[in-house]
Amino acid sequence: MDDTGALLDAIKAGQPQALEQFRAAYTPLLRYIIAPILPDPRDREECLADVFVQVWRKVAQYDPARGSLTGWLTALARNAALNRLRAGRRHQGGVELDESIPDSRPGPEESLLREERALALRRAVAALSAGDRALFLRKYYYYQATPQIAAELGLSERAVEGRLYRIRKRLRRELGGDVYD
Repeated sequence: MDDTGALLDAIKAGQPQALEQFRAAYTPLLRYIIAPILPDPRDREECLADVFVQVWRKVAQYDPARGSLTGWLTALARNAALNRLRAGRRHQGGVELDESIPDSRPGPEESLLREERALALRRAVAALSAGDRALFLRKYYYYQATPQIAAELGLSERAVEGRLYRIRKRLRRELGGDVYD
């Protein structure tokens, strides 16, 4: 087992020194993720501490078969930073609207178009053969890596990529081309 796996096992076993080693190794990555979301350095440090508390509490939930450690940490850090940002705005009594910042929420027309596009995509995916639909969902819904899919299906990576290309091409044609890109 590699060093990171042993470190995670030690954290699962409740060894605080393992968390300190983990913290030393992954703090730069987490700061890189948190910094663009939280402009205040104090918020960043508190968020970083929150992330390591979550690692301590949730390390048993991490499954290497579902994704990489850095992906899991990125999700934890991003969500913690966004939650802290939202909480800060709530405690300030809400942020006044700045006329220079456009409202990013979709309007009613945009929402309706998104719903129609999503429905058309669901119908087109449902019309795929069972094998193509399963492959499409594994790659684009469950975000499985191509090498993992290839290994589990007993195919080469190129064969999987080729099938995915043909599926995307068929869906694009059925959905009206570049309108859905």
